[in-house]
Amino acid sequence: MILSEDDQALRDVARRFAKERLRPGYQKREQSACIDRDLVRQMGALGLIGVDLPEEYGGLGASAVTAGIIIEEMAYGDFNVSYVQLLASLMGMILARNASPEIARHWVSRMISGDAIVGLGLSEPGSGSDAASLALKARREGEEYVLNGEKTSITFADQADAVVLFARTGKPEDGARGISAFMLPLDLPGIQRTRFDDVGSKIIGRGSLFLDDVRIPVANRLGDEGKGFTQVMQGFDYSRVLIALQCVAAAQASIDEAWEYVKERQTFGAPLAQYQGVTFPLAEGETLIAAARQLCYHALALRDAGQPHTAEAAMVKWLCPKTAFDVIHQCLLTFGHYGWSMDLPHQQRLRDVMGLEIGDGTAQIMKLIIARERVGRIAVQYLKQEGKK
Repeated sequence: MILSEDDQALRDVARRFAKERLRPGYQKREQSACIDRDLVRQMGALGLIGVDLPEEYGGLGASAVTAGIIIEEMAYGDFNVSYVQLLASLMGMILARNASPEIARHWVSRMISGDAIVGLGLSEPGSGSDAASLALKARREGEEYVLNGEKTSITFADQADAVVLFARTGKPEDGARGISAFMLPLDLPGIQRTRFDDVGSKIIGRGSLFLDDVRIPVANRLGDEGKGFTQVMQGFDYSRVLIALQCVAAAQASIDEAWEYVKERQTFGAPLAQYQGVTFPLAEGETLIAAARQLCYHALALRDAGQPHTAEAAMVKWLCPKTAFDVIHQCLLTFGHYGWSMDLPHQQRLRDVMGLEIGDGTAQIMKLIIARERVGRIAVQYLKQEGKK
């Protein structure tokens, strides 16, 4: 991929920050179990958050490809810190397009500066991938909505300042047509938070929200009532590609470390790099990750061109976490028992990327989306042909 001068300059800033500020503390930060807000503000001051968001809120109005470049560089340094970029792009775009000017200005500008983290309140205990079957209720009373129910599997659940919440304003039988979106500050009365003890991604604090008669103004609704499902589905195509680049970056970091190791490690009087049995698996991993990366940027380029990219987004969402896990695993094995220790970052990267084999849609769901996209196009072509007869 050939970068413009502006993209190269921004990438260089991100790469330097990732190398100097993120990568050295990647493993140590896991022990803190929380995001370093000073670090987030530093990224904001450098213009490394929400580059794709409108300039009127402090963003750069940059392309999706540019946002992908930044999140890949951040994730190369620290997979988990890059969730800040992911959420800012996804939540910021939903708010910029659907919130009132006052709410958008307040929250989007603070996300870009690194002064606020906004999570996604979508999943529920009884509806993971089936986002149209939400049960959390938003009942309107005059100029307020009253929220009751539970949201789960929320990134930064106990640390976020607010969430974009999706709730049912219609009847259960309305399905997707009965879902609305709201901007929910998390300092309101009636909100309780929990944190899960996950295998990886410790600093982002996935957990649940419990809402008991939480009241928010009607002005906090994002867009029209009953349109929330459409908003989140449109955003998922974008976030899935950014997630894929997070995984690509983590795998690339392990590959780079493995190449350096096999050049330096001596065995039987020669460097490990001399043995094809050692280098061929790394060469295969390098190839797979390079191919996955290109598919990611192809999907982002389609988005920038205003072209459909649902299938491509689903492709990279199942492919990249799985491929990254396999490649990192091979890198760990390359280091022998040293790689098996907690001293090296491969084990943490394995645990971190594994979470994205589940989050934002499993491989099975992604493959179902791809199949539906392809079958749907065939069906449309057939109907058009029939109509011409």
